[in-house]
Amino acid sequence: MGEDEFGEAVVDALDAIPDELARAMVDVVVLVADDPPEGAPADLLGLYEGTPLTERDQWWAAGSLPDRITVFRNPTLALCADRDEVVAEVRTTVVHEVGHHFGLDDDRLHELGWA
Repeated sequence: MGEDEFGEAVVDALDAIPDELARAMVDVVVLVADDPPEGAPADLLGLYEGTPLTERDQWWAAGSLPDRITVFRNPTLALCADRDEVVAEVRTTVVHEVGHHFGLDDDRLHELGWA
């Protein structure tokens, strides 16, 4: 799967997020990268970097950059056997990382089936 098609899968996953949750996402940008950053596990599929909504206070916005969700293409493609698996895995990854934006930890996301 090429970069454009993978990017479309990420956009489709974001579009599938319920409107009330999408509207509640504050100062977050979603990116696609080929590979995880140096030092991260090579099989990392996504990464949330920022301050979860549950941890922000009145001073948070003073000079804060937007939160970032990055979905990694190459590890996802290596994990999946076909396009349908890629689309499903991208959706799971996007929901997982959005969950972190809302303050959910990995344990809770696993319980909810978004791991």
